[in-house]
Formats: sequence, C-alpha cells, structure tokens
Amino acid sequence: MRGIDHMRIGELAELTDTPTRSLRYYEEQELLVPRRLPNGYRDYDEYLVDRVLQIRGLLDSGLPTKIIKQVLPCIGTNAQIHPEDATPELLAVLERERERMDERISCLTSNRDAIDRYIDVVFRGK
Repeated sequence: MRGIDHMRIGELAELTDTPTRSLRYYEEQELLVPRRLPNGYRDYDEYLVDRVLQIRGLLDSGLPTKIIKQVLPCIGTNAQIHPEDATPELLAVLERERERMDERISCLTSNRDAIDRYIDVVFRGK
C-alpha cells in the first residue's frame, strides 16, 4: 500500500488476492462502492480491504450476491453487526442459507473423513 488511506484497484486486488475483474464485478453488483477520481479511476478506501475479504468469504460459503448485498449493510467497516438494519425478510433468508451451509459443512466433513481414511489405508497401511 502507498501509506495513505486510498488505493487504486490494482493495489486492492493485490492486498486481497482478488482479480481486478472480480472487484469490478463486485462494483457492478453494488457490493463495493469506490470513489471516482476526476480522471475516471476508481479510488478505494482502505476499509474496503476487509469488505472484499468479507465478500469473498460469503461467496465461498455459497451465498449469492443478491443476499450478500442485503447482508453487507448489516456489517460495519469493522465487521460488527448492526441489528437495527436487519429486516425480518432478510433474517428468514439468512436462516435458510445458514441451514444450507450446515448441510454443506456436514457433507464436506464426511468427504474429508473419507479422504483421511483413504490416506490412512494407502499411505500408512492402517
């Protein structure tokens, strides 16, 4: 980083290990809102590093961008939840998504355990 509170898209991409194409997509989906400089360049605040990492984590967990867009206002720049922003509809959607995540976690855990057993048998002769 340049030692100031703002950065260009390439710097944000490097800091978050996120392709610039993905950052532009997040902007199109209104998940990120950078400032525009007079020359048209995007100018990203430093707090958006955490925001990008939050977006990536939510995407990795299987949440679609439509739901992420609803959740992000509930997450402050310091990753605190603001309950007054959560609507009953959003909470219902999130509860369904959480149940879906729990199912995926269970499946992944079973698959990991099967791989562990395979490794134990093949490489360790157990």
